[in-house]
Amino acid sequence: MKLLCIEDNSELVESLKHFLADGSSIGHAASGKEGLRLAGKRQYDAVILDLGLPDMPGLEVCRSLRRDDLKIPILILSAVKDAGTKVELFQAGADDFMTKPFTIAELRARLSALQKRAHSDGIQEDPHLLQVGTLTLEPLKRQVERSGKPIKLRRKEFDILEYLMRNRDKIVTRSMIMDNIWESGSSSWDSTINVHIKRIRDKVDRPYKRKYIKTAYGLGYTINDRS
Repeated sequence: MKLLCIEDNSELVESLKHFLADGSSIGHAASGKEGLRLAGKRQYDAVILDLGLPDMPGLEVCRSLRRDDLKIPILILSAVKDAGTKVELFQAGADDFMTKPFTIAELRARLSALQKRAHSDGIQEDPHLLQVGTLTLEPLKRQVERSGKPIKLRRKEFDILEYLMRNRDKIVTRSMIMDNIWESGSSSWDSTINVHIKRIRDKVDRPYKRKYIKTAYGLGYTINDRS
């Protein structure tokens, strides 16, 4: 993969170059403006974007990339755990979110999943529309439908389903759901996540023969339209 890392922490960038050297080449921009300039060349497979840039917020960089009709995957790296910020980033066009600190193994897995999804036959013409089989989710309108029928979800249910659909075909652990959906310092436990997943399944899967949300026993959950 050819990656563009928009990050002002030079030590982190050098670490990424070292640990990803066997499978990826990394271009580097230490500011938002330089990142937008390099991304505009349209020669990268994915963007790794930090939120705390010196010249402009990472959120604005993300929005600018999408306004320029750049449809390459955008992976956010940040120490921020606020759920509202994450939702705002997804609405701005981000494809995935990793909380610092992180492991190289997880970063590799997420980049691989993003690349596969970007090159899959099922990629949507509308970059904001998420779809698994007959299930569609529109993040900007916060609307969910299956087979053309609207489904009403509570806020956390919607956020969890959106996160699953952004990571379709990939196992999402409970800790990943916790990190990306709940605010930092939340006292929520696995049982809370299980309850939310059950409610989502009751609304999204139960009325239909084909089930999209599957349990990866001992690991977490995944969503796909395979039988």
